[in-house]
Amino acid sequence: MNAVAVIHPQPVEAWLERLLPGEVKRDEPLAPWCTVRVGGSADVLVRPQSPDTLVTALGLAKAEGLPVWVLGLGANTLVGDLGVRGLTLKLPASTFREEVALDEGGGTLTVSAGASIARLVTLMKQHRLVGAEFLAGVPGTIGGAVTMNAGTKHGECMSRVVALELATADGVGWVDPPTYRYRHTDLPAGAVVTRARFRLPVGDVAASQAAMDADVGYRKRTQPLSQPNFGSVFTNPPGHHAGALIEKAGLKGHTVGAAQISTLHANWIVNLGGATAHDVTSLMALAQARVLEQQGVTLTPEVKRLGDFR
Repeated sequence: MNAVAVIHPQPVEAWLERLLPGEVKRDEPLAPWCTVRVGGSADVLVRPQSPDTLVTALGLAKAEGLPVWVLGLGANTLVGDLGVRGLTLKLPASTFREEVALDEGGGTLTVSAGASIARLVTLMKQHRLVGAEFLAGVPGTIGGAVTMNAGTKHGECMSRVVALELATADGVGWVDPPTYRYRHTDLPAGAVVTRARFRLPVGDVAASQAAMDADVGYRKRTQPLSQPNFGSVFTNPPGHHAGALIEKAGLKGHTVGAAQISTLHANWIVNLGGATAHDVTSLMALAQARVLEQQGVTLTPEVKRLGDFR
């Protein structure tokens, strides 16, 4: 007997709306969801309200051959002007349960990938733990921090992670921490981080708070936090600071369209109002070309590009 092809008369988006109890939006503008406030629309944006909903969404995307993207708080993310094809996921903090386990030596904090990094810092302070001070003031979600191994010169996120919970089209489960390096974690292909488990010790709480206050104060003085931005543009090349290289190239304050290399910190690009992703990528390309030409150093983007660019 010949096989009979099953034809779906409705677009994939309609199937998602029928099968998923979570929030589903079509042609959703993503600029408001991103800290730099630029970019086009998502073909489909899904905010799953339960683990089962997320697994269902991943299964549907796999069956339909749709690419899947994850958007956190939109920090460290640049969305293309032409939008994002496939399925864009935005995990609410409430989708996955938060857990706290304390013992004499410290505590284990299990935090949802959709929660802000600030939530981890708050839990650390509430339970008089220490060890994640370097994440104070870093924008973004726990999922984003894990994916890019976020951190500062004082430490990196994955150094405190003891387990990760991942979702795929086959389900949700815990795994040991994968290998990681500067601004990157080797996550399995197709897996979405749903929770991270941090192990933090007891320690000097007053010194911990003082360190966080000093770091946040330094950020406010040296980074353009009051303007739309996506954080650091380039990783620091070995032996160099990206901002110093760009400033030495004479590009501090340079503009393309409504995007500007910050006058406060040259490794940040700010949206002066009405900037496009093309304005931003043009500035990035200029900085890379000028630094390579004048100083022989290659700048590698730290920001994650999402979608289609012109």
